[in-house]
Amino acid sequence: MNLLSPNIAYASLDSFLLKVNSQIVNPLIDFLFALAVAFFLYGVFSFIMNQNNEEKKTTGKKHMIWGVMGIAIMLSVWGILNMVLSTLEIPKSEIDPKEGKVKLREYNPPPINQLGT
Repeated sequence: MNLLSPNIAYASLDSFLLKVNSQIVNPLIDFLFALAVAFFLYGVFSFIMNQNNEEKKTTGKKHMIWGVMGIAIMLSVWGILNMVLSTLEIPKSEIDPKEGKVKLREYNPPPINQLGT
């Protein structure tokens, strides 16, 4: 063991980004979606339980609206992602979200015809 030179672990940027995606971004998206659903349900509960108090009913309505907006935004992003995947003809079996890898088929462009032939 050499005490004068430290051991250095090298990692590629790709592996770092894959870890950040699988360990931080994906759980954060799940958490935000759950938070939007909880916010909506809190608004529904607040609206139902405070039928006599107009101010609290209005607050409950606002919570429901913001919850629905959050859910709609996240579902829209999910829909756009699926639309892109279907447009690029990437089957879902070729996607590994845990590893952050997508297997694309090989691209072989047709040859360019010369003018006059």
